Amino acid sequence: MSKAYFQRFRIYKLHAILALFTFIASLNANTGRAQKIPIDTARWYQQNYTVGNLARLFDGNPYSVAFTGWSKILTNYDAYYPLVNGESMTIDSIRMYDKEGVFTSTPLRLYAITDTWQKKLIATFTGETYNTWVGPYPARPAVIKLDTTVTNIRYLVLNIYNNDFPGEIELYGSYTAGDTSTAYTKTHVPLKNMFGINGFEWDFEDAVRPRSINETKMTAMKSFRGLRHYMDWEKLEEVEGRYMFNPVARGGWNYDAIYKRCKQEGIEVVACLKTLPPWMINTYPQNQREWDNNPVRYGSDFTNPSSYLEMARVAFQHVARYGSNTNIDTSLVSVYSIPKWFMDPVNERKIGLGLIKYIECDNERDKWWKGRKGYLTGREYAANLSAFYDGHKNTMGPGIGVKNADYTIQVVMAGTASTSPDYLKGMIDWCKEFRGYNVDSTVNLCWDVVNFHLYSNDEGSSQSGNSTRGSAPEKSNCATVARQFLQVSHQYSNNMPVWITELGYDINQGSPLKAIAIGNRSALQTQADWDLRSSLLYSREGLQKAFFYEVYDANINAPYKFASSGFINADTTRKPAADFLFQANKLFGEYTFTQTLNGDPFVDRYEFNGQKMYALVVPDEIGRTANYTLDLGTAGSAVIYTPQAGSNDMIEKVVSTANGKLTIVVTETPVFVVPLELSFSKNSMVQ
Repeated sequence: MSKAYFQRFRIYKLHAILALFTFIASLNANTGRAQKIPIDTARWYQQNYTVGNLARLFDGNPYSVAFTGWSKILTNYDAYYPLVNGESMTIDSIRMYDKEGVFTSTPLRLYAITDTWQKKLIATFTGETYNTWVGPYPARPAVIKLDTTVTNIRYLVLNIYNNDFPGEIELYGSYTAGDTSTAYTKTHVPLKNMFGINGFEWDFEDAVRPRSINETKMTAMKSFRGLRHYMDWEKLEEVEGRYMFNPVARGGWNYDAIYKRCKQEGIEVVACLKTLPPWMINTYPQNQREWDNNPVRYGSDFTNPSSYLEMARVAFQHVARYGSNTNIDTSLVSVYSIPKWFMDPVNERKIGLGLIKYIECDNERDKWWKGRKGYLTGREYAANLSAFYDGHKNTMGPGIGVKNADYTIQVVMAGTASTSPDYLKGMIDWCKEFRGYNVDSTVNLCWDVVNFHLYSNDEGSSQSGNSTRGSAPEKSNCATVARQFLQVSHQYSNNMPVWITELGYDINQGSPLKAIAIGNRSALQTQADWDLRSSLLYSREGLQKAFFYEVYDANINAPYKFASSGFINADTTRKPAADFLFQANKLFGEYTFTQTLNGDPFVDRYEFNGQKMYALVVPDEIGRTANYTLDLGTAGSAVIYTPQAGSNDMIEKVVSTANGKLTIVVTETPVFVVPLELSFSKNSMVQ
C-alpha cells in the first residue's frame, strides 16, 4: 500500500480519537457524568409482525444497522423495553449515530413511560446528517444533553417507521440494576393431557342426523383425551341477539349432546370461539368481508375493550349454559325459542350444565398474512381479552364476559401463530397499564392459560417461511420455543400454565410440513412416531396440554399445509398416529413425567401410584438406533411395550434383566419399559 494511504489512515485515526475525547468532554461538561446505561437487547419486543430484532441498535457498533423485515402489517408501530423490578434509570443525555438515509417524514422517536404512565418524547432521529453522532433534537444535532432529565422510567418505547433506524443509540445518565430473573420450575401433568385434538361438531354428528351422536364417529374420537372445539360464532348467533345451542343456528348441530358425551368419555373440551357471524361481516366493505377478520364491527377502535362487546356478550351466554354456575340471574340468559323451520326442535334456556371448564378467545389473532383487518397487536388483543374475560373489569354492563357467567371457567388466550413470546409480552404490559394489579401485587391479567402454535419443520419457522418438510420434534426448535413461553409465563404472568393447541404433520408429500418416509417406515408411520414423540417432548418440557391438528384430513390429496394432517381416515378408522396415541393413553395416560435420565437416546421416567415406567426414543430422523442399559434396581424382569399400527394394543415383550440391568436397542419409534417387580400387569393398567 502507498505511503499516502497510511498517512490518510493515521489522520483518520487521529480524528476518531479526538472525536471520542471531544464527546467525553462534552458529556462531562453537559451532564457531570458519563455512565452509559446498559440495554438488554433481548428485552425489546415489537408490536408488529417482524422477522428481525433491535439488537443492532445497541450492540456498540455504529455501522451495523437494525433490520426488521419488509412488508410489515404496520408501517408505523411501537417497540417496548420494560424495566424489571428494582431496576431504575435516569436519562440526561442521548446520542445516536447517523449512518445513512434521511427520515424527516418518518422519524424514529424514543419515548419514556413513567411510573405514572406518562409518555414523554425524549429523542427524535431524522437522519439529516451523515456518518456522525447526533443528539436527541434534530434542530440541535450537536447537543446530546436533554433539556429535562427523565426520571421514574417504567418503559422505553421506540416509535418505528419501516426500517428507518440510526446505526446506534446510546443512553447516558445513572443506572441501578434490577432483579435477576429466576428460571421457571416445571410442573408436570399426566401424559394423557398431551393427547388432545382439534375438531368440529361434524366429527361427532352427521349432517343428516345432526342432533344425535354417531357412535362410529364417537369410537374414533375416543383416541383423544382433549377436544379443542372449533366453534364458529355464527353457530351460536347467526342473527344478532338470537342465541342458539341445541340446535345451533347453522347446521342444526346439538352442542349439548357433544359436550355431555365428551364429559362422559373423559374428553376435556376447550371451546374455541372464533370467526365472525354474517351480521358483523356485513359491516365491512364488500371487498374486505372475510370470516376471520378481527372480531369487531368495521371501523372500530382496536385498542378499546368496548369494541369487542358483542364477542364478550356471546361468550357470556355460552358459559352461562355450559359452565358450572347455577346461580346466574336468569334474566341475563337468552335463547331464541322460535323454530327455524317446521318441526325443528325449540331451543330451551339452560344454565350451569357443568360441561366445560375452558373457553378460548379466538384463534391466532396475530394473523399477519391476513393484513390489518385480520391482525391485532398484542396490546390490542389484550383489550379484546379484557372485554371477553370480565367485561373489562365489569365496566361494560351486565351479561358481558366469561367470568361474569362463571368465575371458575378458565379463559385461554388465542394460540399465537408466531413462535415468539413477544406478542404475549405486549398483552401483559397492556394489562399493567389498563387493568392494574391484584392485592397480592401480581398483574391483573385477563386470561388464565398461555397458548401457542408450532408445526415443527426443517426451517424452524412458524406458519410462513420456506420449509421443505416437517422435522422430528427433537431436531427442531420445539423445545426452545416451549421454554421461552414457560419462562415468560413464569417471569411476567404469574406462572400460568402453558399449552400448545396446534401441532402436527401432513402426509401429502407436496406439503412443506410433511412427514417423510425413513428407512422401511412409511410417511404414515413417521407421522405416528413424530406425533407421539411430540407428546413426550412437551410432557418433558412441562407444558400442561397439547392438541394436535386435526381429526380428519381436509383433503389428503392436496399438497398444502394442514390439508393432510388428520388422525382418522375418512371411513372413521384410525391412522397409525391415532393408534399410537390411543395405545399410549390406554397404558400410560395417567402416568406423570418425573425425570430425564439420558438425552440421546432420550430416557424419561414416569410414575403413577408408585409404579415406574420408562419412555425411550432416539431423537433423530435418519433411522438411527442406539443401545441403552436401564437400571431397574432389583427387578428380575420387565415388559417392553412397542406401539404398533392397526391395533388397539402395543406389542408386549417380557424380558429378563441381568441383576436389574436391561440393555435395549432404542429406535426412533418410542418404546416403554415397565419393571415387573412393581406387580405391573395389563389388569392393573389404566384403561
